[in-house]
Amino acid sequence: MKETKKNHPILFSELNINGVELKNRIALAPMTRTSAEENGVPSERMLSYYRRYAKGGFSLLISEGTYPDEAFSQGYLNQPGIANQKHVNGWRLITDAVHKEGAKMFCQLMHAGALSQGNIYSKKTIAPSSLTPKGEQLGFYGGEGAYPIPEEMSKEDIEQVKNGFINAAVNAREAGFDGVEIHGANGYLLDQFLTDYNNKREDEYGGSIENRVRLLVEVCQAVREKLGKDFPIGIRISQAKVNDYTHKWAGDEKDAEIIFKQLSTSGIDFLHVTEYHADAPAFDEKGPSLAWLAKKWTNLPVFANGNINTPELAKQVITNNEIDVVALGKAALANKEWPLKAGNGNKMDEFNPEKFFNPDAKIKDFEL
Repeated sequence: MKETKKNHPILFSELNINGVELKNRIALAPMTRTSAEENGVPSERMLSYYRRYAKGGFSLLISEGTYPDEAFSQGYLNQPGIANQKHVNGWRLITDAVHKEGAKMFCQLMHAGALSQGNIYSKKTIAPSSLTPKGEQLGFYGGEGAYPIPEEMSKEDIEQVKNGFINAAVNAREAGFDGVEIHGANGYLLDQFLTDYNNKREDEYGGSIENRVRLLVEVCQAVREKLGKDFPIGIRISQAKVNDYTHKWAGDEKDAEIIFKQLSTSGIDFLHVTEYHADAPAFDEKGPSLAWLAKKWTNLPVFANGNINTPELAKQVITNNEIDVVALGKAALANKEWPLKAGNGNKMDEFNPEKFFNPDAKIKDFEL
């Protein structure tokens, strides 16, 4: 299918993210897939998956959450890593394939922290405080029952985590990625520091919202310092978590102002906001969306993910200057050529969960 771009032209306007030219405003959202090799090396299935979306017209692919170190960061068995040379070499095959199809690719760096439910390097989990996480492990990623109680992180642990992100970002650049996205959302380690009920520390990383966002800022600053000014770096932020879908920041818009202002000083080039409905009010029935608040308090390019499934809605939120890039998850799974379909005015297919979560489904149904 050839893209005509006759429909919704604003979706096909270019955007520059710190020297990386995106040919349109449509990105593939990061989605955990657990289809790497046991040792975290990207697989042939993964190459087929990402290449398919690059062929489908997406300007940017954001990788699934990729663990940065060989200590406590891995969250799921068969999750890919970016912690050693074998990982780098495996990802290089994928980024080369994506580039040949005309797309760019960012690596999402994810430390699972207390929500780790499968780690080949350690049985121990770590977190800002030694508290049992809410909810239960995710069954469709191989988990069962309550999460283990993590060990509270020492200052040395915090430094090791920062170094892990730094080294992983260097590895991502070597692997051919065009940028990195630091995962500060969805209940994983950095978000655990940000979340009031997860973080009961009494040092400079706990207490006030200014303290709880500190590690997120420091990780971004450290990665920027290591990689220099010419490599795109961003961070993903959310209120909801994989183990707590309804969570809201206690300070509402004031917390949002502090969080986004602090992050804007860290040297990042973009913010990726994910909510269940990205265009919905963040805190009450009539207020602004979280993406709009991110734009207001940072003036950085904002990516948004969360049920922006139709070209009409994507066009609306971009036209209204709420966001700059729409990151598609379920809509992309259902429509591997979503950008091409949008440009041509073709009908979109509806997302069918059974097709993607049925263990008896054929690989071709959801890989290609």
